[in-house]
Amino acid sequence: MSVIPSRRDVLRGVAVAAALPLIGNLSAGSAFAASPASPASPSGHGAGGLDFGANVLIFDPSMGDAAIQAQVDAVFAIQQSNQFGTERYALAFKPGTYNVDVNVGFYTHVLGLGESPDDVVINGHVTVDAQWLQGNGTQDFWRAAENLCIVPPDGLERWAVAQAGPMRRAHIKGDMSLWPSPPGNQWSSGGFLADSVVDGQVQSGSQQQWLSRNDTFGSWTGSNWNMVFVGTQGAPAQSFPSPPFTTIDQTPVVREKPFLTLAEHGGYSVFVPALRRNSAGTTWASGRAEGYSIPLSRFHVAKPGDSAATINEALARGQHLLLTPGVYALTSPIRVTRPGTVVLGLGLATLQATHDNSLIEVDDIGGVSIAGVLLEAASDDSPVLLRVGHGRSRIQHAEDPTVLFDIYARIGGAVAGGATVSVQLDSNDVICDNFWLWRADHGEDGTVGWTVNPADTGVLINGDRVTAYGLAVEHYQKYEVIWNGEQGRSYFFQNEHPYDVPTQSAWTHGTTNGYAAYKVADSVRDHQAFGLGSYCVFDLEAHIYTDRAYEVPDTPGVVFTDLMIVCLNDANGGGIVHCINNSGGPVENGFGVYNMQGYSNGVATV
Repeated sequence: MSVIPSRRDVLRGVAVAAALPLIGNLSAGSAFAASPASPASPSGHGAGGLDFGANVLIFDPSMGDAAIQAQVDAVFAIQQSNQFGTERYALAFKPGTYNVDVNVGFYTHVLGLGESPDDVVINGHVTVDAQWLQGNGTQDFWRAAENLCIVPPDGLERWAVAQAGPMRRAHIKGDMSLWPSPPGNQWSSGGFLADSVVDGQVQSGSQQQWLSRNDTFGSWTGSNWNMVFVGTQGAPAQSFPSPPFTTIDQTPVVREKPFLTLAEHGGYSVFVPALRRNSAGTTWASGRAEGYSIPLSRFHVAKPGDSAATINEALARGQHLLLTPGVYALTSPIRVTRPGTVVLGLGLATLQATHDNSLIEVDDIGGVSIAGVLLEAASDDSPVLLRVGHGRSRIQHAEDPTVLFDIYARIGGAVAGGATVSVQLDSNDVICDNFWLWRADHGEDGTVGWTVNPADTGVLINGDRVTAYGLAVEHYQKYEVIWNGEQGRSYFFQNEHPYDVPTQSAWTHGTTNGYAAYKVADSVRDHQAFGLGSYCVFDLEAHIYTDRAYEVPDTPGVVFTDLMIVCLNDANGGGIVHCINNSGGPVENGFGVYNMQGYSNGVATV
């Protein structure tokens, strides 16, 4: 695999490490299909003969810890440094107690199948580390863990992730570290923890930015650039910028991600948690979570090779959709037309647009859940990859909103391709919960370059009352976020401007140099954003500037709280002239940070 080093590694003095040797010669599916009916072998065959496919490994305590450990280690040997490969895995643990260590590599989804996190106990570690990259965790992308109780024998759970590495609905019986282990102890960058309890202390270490939502901590220590806590019990007090903690006591409105469960009688279901308002803490720590279950018999269980036509026929019959691990090459979009539909991906299920098509189209309806999918441009120019609604609407969905969980877009990196907009939200009241929309800055040869992986905008929001928790949008070539809807709310924003701008004239519109990362339309009268960081890493030594990171109307109802800009490029790179509109900054030509406590109606609070 030929990989272009990311500029973030060069700046931090970390070379891209060679891939570690694999343990054995396990290929996708080969080790798990030999005896699928045997209780001593993990397989994708669930209760009642349900077939999840070869890359869903279902573990039962009766299999024995040593056998389970061998299979988990074999998957990690493939996935540890497999950043742009096509292999995908889900490691599913039935209720019970296990004495194993689970290293979580790329495209690996670790999940418990109980109704409560405490139903699946891992006496061991569930770990993301960065030794594959010499201790640098800034590329620990595309992995997940959920619905587990983790009891680390040394008292320390390590989850040193970057973007697209969420942990949800977990109970950590000990402390939790968010940065890589020695040797190296380099950076980690951009994690997300939700609906989880850490009994001990969370240690942020070198983690650059982080969002905790609806968690409970024994305590928290450490900070770097931008640490945001929403509805989190035990969070540090508001103190931005020193230390840079943004703390909001309650989460205004949210629904937790649906998850797969296995009942005592052996039937699989997907549990859909209830909508909560003005909440703090988890859904489950005080008893069974509110919500409802959908039997898996009401799902179309899709496998790679299924066409959009096959999937859409199932959705039209009233079924929900479970996407098993793999890469789905689609020539037309999946269409969601029924309120309340659940589309749930396992193992970082990846949808590829191969004919300049969109990938998921959701009608202007309520109650839809789209969760755990990677959307990839695999043709020249898809107008949009994921769209909710079709044009501005007056229909309100506040009582039963559509929620998008763990949505990732990728333009370049694994395959060359382009997409004008990655996510477009036209419907009202949509909730976004953990997005990473990425125009690649590194990847396989021939997949990255100013004209090779073109992409204008990460997310275009036209609907009103859209709420975003954890919005990471990186390297797009024009406005990276455009927010046209009223009463938008945004909690935690992370951004990098495009690294690879070839000349200033290639990145200018009108008399303005560059594009703001976060643009609130001039017509908007009500918008609030909390905890924002925008960084520049212009890496061609071409003296590239953007005039501002955030661009908003000067009106009392548009309020930005706790925002920052950072320059990471070298002395010839360029920088960011202003933080927001014509206020704050600059940061340029070498490392620099500028913090602002607030901005509204043309007035900055520093």
